[in-house]
Amino acid sequence: MQPVAVWRHFATLCAIPRASKHEAALLEYLSAWAAGLGLATARDAVGNLVIRKPASPGREQEPGVILQGHVDMVCQQNSGTGHDFHQDPIRPLLKDGWLRSENTTLGADNGIGVALALAVLEAEGLSHPPLEVLLTVDEEAGMGGALGLAPGLLQGRRLINIDTEEWGHLYLGCAGGMDVNATYHYANEPLPVGWISARIALTGLTGGHSGIDIHKERGNAIKLLVRLLGELPADLWRLIALDGGTARNALPREAFATIALEVASLADLQTTLAASADRLALELKGVEDRLSVRLSELPGLPAPAMARPAQKQLLAALNAAPHGVARMSLAVPGIVETSNNLGVLSVGNGQARANFMVRSLVDSAAQAHARRIADLFTLIGADCQLTDGYSGWKPNPESPLLALAQQVYQQQFGGEAKVEVIHAGLECGIIGAKYPGLDMLSFGPTIHGAHAPGERVEVDTVAKSWQFLVALLAALPKT
Repeated sequence: MQPVAVWRHFATLCAIPRASKHEAALLEYLSAWAAGLGLATARDAVGNLVIRKPASPGREQEPGVILQGHVDMVCQQNSGTGHDFHQDPIRPLLKDGWLRSENTTLGADNGIGVALALAVLEAEGLSHPPLEVLLTVDEEAGMGGALGLAPGLLQGRRLINIDTEEWGHLYLGCAGGMDVNATYHYANEPLPVGWISARIALTGLTGGHSGIDIHKERGNAIKLLVRLLGELPADLWRLIALDGGTARNALPREAFATIALEVASLADLQTTLAASADRLALELKGVEDRLSVRLSELPGLPAPAMARPAQKQLLAALNAAPHGVARMSLAVPGIVETSNNLGVLSVGNGQARANFMVRSLVDSAAQAHARRIADLFTLIGADCQLTDGYSGWKPNPESPLLALAQQVYQQQFGGEAKVEVIHAGLECGIIGAKYPGLDMLSFGPTIHGAHAPGERVEVDTVAKSWQFLVALLAALPKT
């Protein structure tokens, strides 16, 4: 696989676990690796790593360039896989021109971008100005690295972010966002004698990235299971627990409910649930063709269940809560302006916790949509907190770096790159706010299924990304 150095570095990233907030082992390795090459390094208080490489001969006086990516990855796996993201390596598979991970996320987001930057640091004979490679932490769990980036750490005046996922596209703007965390406390009550417990499992959904895939009308396992529960006869069952999703920025692929019911009602609920599942499958045909809904009896006596009034309130709020595209952009046609993802839900033992991740190209629209969600849950007595807010990256169509990148792309590949704004959170907006005046651009190879098991990267586009990055660094003007 070419370029050899890029794939060698990516193999290292696959071998060293790097879940968000658990990147220390990888950063220690990279610091030692850089020192072995004689490259200077620096760390800030939150753990971000900067590796510096002197300019190639004759370019020492040029303005510096920052190559930027994040080292952490979203950790998702299919049920029953048994992968430990804190200890086990990722095991990629090469198939039909794509490198993929069958039952877990691959970490190509943003491991490939990091690998490209590391290969530049290692390569001899490239033409480039002074380089800084900024490797941030905790991007996937709330942009913690970028938000905590120390002032004065960077000297470069141009920044190339290598964290987008469609080759042939140059990005000059992205969405900002914030989280809504709703916590609802409720009372449990004992069940009638003779009731049993059962588990409803809704699985088989595609999942994906809650920003770049939000407009594809994929199913949200939490929302679909809440809908199915609402269609069951309310007097025949009670809710004990309800869980779905594992990451705020991933579309939930699976959700599970533990319910209590009379033995005599089991067959009736199975019939009702099967009919509802058939309707869902018809609605989602062509989008979610592997949807599965199963009801199975559980051994032992059931735990206390949610009081009926609380169950009614919570399920109604979850059903009414928005998910998906809220508004398309008028300023950038064809791009989502505002959306949200109900990414994680946990209900049990007297407490329900729901996380919504709101994104928008317009900061005020993100805040308004987040308040709308919070107001809904406040009506049922939930405590709602708006957290992890970060600004978007405002597009600059007059960017000199963008103009140069378009020229280089044309020279290297004989066609025009598409210039776009992405409905996902890149760190450029946050970094740009901390370092005003940076000229910024983002690109990357083609990655499908980021944030979901089966994530894959197109091998040929990695080679093209390397070719483009090397040519762009060589072409950067002296002023």
